[in-house]
Amino acid sequence: MKTSLAAAAVAALLAPCAACAQVTNDNWEASARQFDSEYWKAFNACEVQTQTRMNAEDLEFYHDIGGIMRGRASFAESTAKNICGRSDWRLRRAEVPGTVKLYPLRSNGKVYGAVLSGEHYFYHTNKGHPETLEGKARFTHTLLLKDGEWQVARVLSFDHGPAK
Repeated sequence: MKTSLAAAAVAALLAPCAACAQVTNDNWEASARQFDSEYWKAFNACEVQTQTRMNAEDLEFYHDIGGIMRGRASFAESTAKNICGRSDWRLRRAEVPGTVKLYPLRSNGKVYGAVLSGEHYFYHTNKGHPETLEGKARFTHTLLLKDGEWQVARVLSFDHGPAK
């Protein structure tokens, strides 16, 4: 029993990085898309520690309503308090199908990062009520490879408004 629990714990810690191993010029896009999927899965599940590990230490987050946030720790604290800190309310993010685009960042022909840009919907669930579509926004993320693993380094979150 202890062995299976330890194995599960190790797997949970390594899961965000599984898609990051051996990123090459040939597989960077699939790897970045997998990373993005895991990132938002952690966000939607309020797995703040997992998402925090996926952010760069010097994360910069620019939000058209909430302002600027700098640092992985500040982002984690804000997410834990505002997005994940309420038991009567939940937020879920979902990409708008067909809008997410990826562009490689290269130095001397080698991929060192990527720009990911698109649109996403936000759904709210108030305790005892069905989930409702509440808004839509655009986003741009700069992903960087550090020690072979993707990290979210810069975020632009803008054009927030109602979902039409």
